[in-house]
Amino acid sequence: MNRAQTETYQELSVPAVLLGAVTGVLLTASFVYVGLKLGFGLSGSTVAAIVGFSVLRGALKRRSIVENNINQTVASGINTASAGVTFTLPALFLLSVAHPELESPPLFPLLFASVAGSLMGIVLIIPLRKQMIEFERLKFPSGIAVGTLLRSPGEGAAQAKLLAVGAGLGFLLTIGTEQGFLPGEWNLGAWFGAPAWLPVALYVSTANFGAGLLSGKGGLPFAAGGVLAWWVVAPIIATVGAITVPPAVEVAGSAMGLAGDAMLSDVIYGAMLRPLGIGMLIGGAIAGVVAAFPAVKAAVSSLSAAAALAKSGEMTAEEVDPKLLAYGAGGAFVLLYIASYFASDLIGPMHALLIAVVGAIWLALAGVIVAQATGATDISPLSGLSLIAVTLMIFLTGGDITASIILGVAVCVAINQCADMMSDLKTGHLVGARPKDQQLAQLLLCWLGPLVAVGVVYLLWNMPGDGTPGFGPASIACQQQLPSCLAAPQGDALAATVEALVSQDAAVDKYFAGAVLGGALSLVPIGGLAVLVGLAMYLPFSITLAYGVGCLVSMRIEKVKGRAFVGKKLVPLAAGLIVGEALTMLIMTLFKVALQMGGGAS
Repeated sequence: MNRAQTETYQELSVPAVLLGAVTGVLLTASFVYVGLKLGFGLSGSTVAAIVGFSVLRGALKRRSIVENNINQTVASGINTASAGVTFTLPALFLLSVAHPELESPPLFPLLFASVAGSLMGIVLIIPLRKQMIEFERLKFPSGIAVGTLLRSPGEGAAQAKLLAVGAGLGFLLTIGTEQGFLPGEWNLGAWFGAPAWLPVALYVSTANFGAGLLSGKGGLPFAAGGVLAWWVVAPIIATVGAITVPPAVEVAGSAMGLAGDAMLSDVIYGAMLRPLGIGMLIGGAIAGVVAAFPAVKAAVSSLSAAAALAKSGEMTAEEVDPKLLAYGAGGAFVLLYIASYFASDLIGPMHALLIAVVGAIWLALAGVIVAQATGATDISPLSGLSLIAVTLMIFLTGGDITASIILGVAVCVAINQCADMMSDLKTGHLVGARPKDQQLAQLLLCWLGPLVAVGVVYLLWNMPGDGTPGFGPASIACQQQLPSCLAAPQGDALAATVEALVSQDAAVDKYFAGAVLGGALSLVPIGGLAVLVGLAMYLPFSITLAYGVGCLVSMRIEKVKGRAFVGKKLVPLAAGLIVGEALTMLIMTLFKVALQMGGGAS
């Protein structure tokens, strides 16, 4: 479809922007929940495009593909904050449990920082559009996939129905498990007397199974990591007696009615598997940054070429006004400075200025690197670059944990926004959209995603129940490896890194050993292998195993039905399973909060 053909169609319309905003908010809330449970982010572009076909083309009888592209651009731009916030902010909550001297995360500096990151990520990457997409012709595989979907409107209605079916199944199964009508976990090992340190259990979760369906063969390393941890390492440790149950743990476990092998399983997990998994996450993330070094050279070349285009005036016709970008960058920097200044009482005006300047420079460099790497391979070194950002901020702030992580949130949101914005622009390029309209739509609502993501993390941390925090190792659900556990593995890995930097008591030896293993695994030519294995060693095995079953089912369906069937039928169904469970859990949590507040008021 060429430009002349699309001129008669509406593009930047009110229905498209509003639909994208609503879809983006729902996806952000859902994917924050999924990120806290499974430890990885998901793209909302495909889901938003399918919803657009159902509402814009179906209910409203609108025929414009480029209008639906605006819808998915807005939704995806809002949702991208979910990974940026979920990978970083939980670390601050988790550290506050081990360090009571830390105050509750200050809300307004955090919101300023996250919105600053979202805005700055957009304005920094826009000038590189022509260079990366039209001249370098980077692939951006996710952008191509969404573009292909948008150009197949006949399949959109059928996919929307499958999305709705998946969401309905997610709702029913989640209600069933939460109300006790269905088991939350199928403990197959208990049927034949397997010890707790050799678990054979399947977590009952449509979101988890759906994520496995979406991943297919690519998710097998994640499942393999869990098998390695619990079916190889744990039995060896238990058999040779490398780890024993401390007397204090034995007394506490006996009081709770736990068997000896259950206590040993908890000790193996807490003392060995969890720190090793966190170390592998860190090592794999850093190795991902090293692997992205070739993208640095390409990014610098892109920046130089974009500067030359700007001087020649070639890039101004299809992009937003450069003055608007300058104002946006200035506004984002001011927000970043305000966040730096108010994040801690120990930071003065000039100190805050230094932090904001260094943060903005690293944000810009990391954002361009991630966009370049995503464009070439669709693999983003987001975790590693965010880890480096927080480490840098710890030194700049003199060890102030709160300020460091708040600024780390800004960087993580920004660099993820850079990759998402460029991928959306790639989709627009394929369907004949006007880049300026996409850019304006993103700028208009760049503040919404961070607010929703931060709000959901706060909500889930303060989830009503047994009075314990709602996610991470501090939660009773995670300590007992219950299906309701929100493990927050990325946030816990960041918390462990911060702990190792500021404390002498952290399990540095195991983190270091895991980091070495993660770096070694990164040499294997499988994208993100070390991070996937590290996540699997950290998470409860019932989650990992059920995810692996989803991967195997997806692979079998692809073998029998073909790759096209997977893309057209299985993907929307799996996306519905994920969104259905996540939204149901969030709505139930809000309902519990309302009841609790009502009871307190009465």
